Amino acid sequence: MSWVSDYKYTWFQKLAVNVIRCGPLPYHIGFVMDGNRRYATSQQIRKIDGHAKGFEKLADCLRWCLDVGIREVTTFAFSIENFKRSEEEVSGLMDLAREKFSKLLQELPKLHEHGVRIRVIGNIGLLPDDLQKLIAQTMLETENNNKLFLNVAFSYTSRDEITQAVQDVLIHGDGLLEGDISERLIEECLYSRHSPQPDLLFRTSGETRISDFLMWQLNSTILYFTKIFWPQLTIWEFLSGIFCYQRDSLNMKSFRSYERLEKMAVARNSGFYTERVQNFLQCLDTYRRNALLKWSTAQ
Repeated sequence: MSWVSDYKYTWFQKLAVNVIRCGPLPYHIGFVMDGNRRYATSQQIRKIDGHAKGFEKLADCLRWCLDVGIREVTTFAFSIENFKRSEEEVSGLMDLAREKFSKLLQELPKLHEHGVRIRVIGNIGLLPDDLQKLIAQTMLETENNNKLFLNVAFSYTSRDEITQAVQDVLIHGDGLLEGDISERLIEECLYSRHSPQPDLLFRTSGETRISDFLMWQLNSTILYFTKIFWPQLTIWEFLSGIFCYQRDSLNMKSFRSYERLEKMAVARNSGFYTERVQNFLQCLDTYRRNALLKWSTAQ
């Protein structure tokens, strides 16, 4: 199963996609792909097969995003909290991840054709060594693509992301001054440093909570909740989420403009644009890329 499916639209679905494209579109969508296990139970199949069905739906969803014009997608694939599940299920999920990242490396020409860049956000060091290698190779091989950005939150929680950001400042920020430490600096040390905040968060399965996903980044995000399980997501439900964004985005426009101005003011007042802060951030990017290079060549 490809990471980007060859979804076959009906003429009516094509019409609906063209209509929705006439309105304002979110640049960045976050997906909480919830309900795989409950879907498996409802279909009387194994839990791991439910997760596999969930991946197939992600491939459809990426196709829809490409065709509608969405430029960035962040998907919550595996929480650090999921390590607390049964050994059988965790092992199955790790095997599924190995299979999918290996498949991705085999179909790099297709990803390059579509311009898809894969970024895994999360505490990669908690994962098995061989999976670290596959993830690092995937990120490095697609780092120059720029048509669709797919951020896979794997071994991730928002609390861990913020903790790691603070640790990076403490470990690598020897040249920083006390006045340099600001909300803007911490934000630039998150895993999502090179991504804009999500415009729309889409969660399936009927749960109306964030579940420790991008909690720093969601302060001006439009939330859309649906009761269906992730593997059952249809293009109509997907387009309903986009329409929800289009309906509510006008109300958020003034708030987002104010928020951008406030961020700029915080950055100026904290010395964010000073040479020492920018040097620190450049060094942090270099450190993180070197970690990928190390993982990608590990024996």
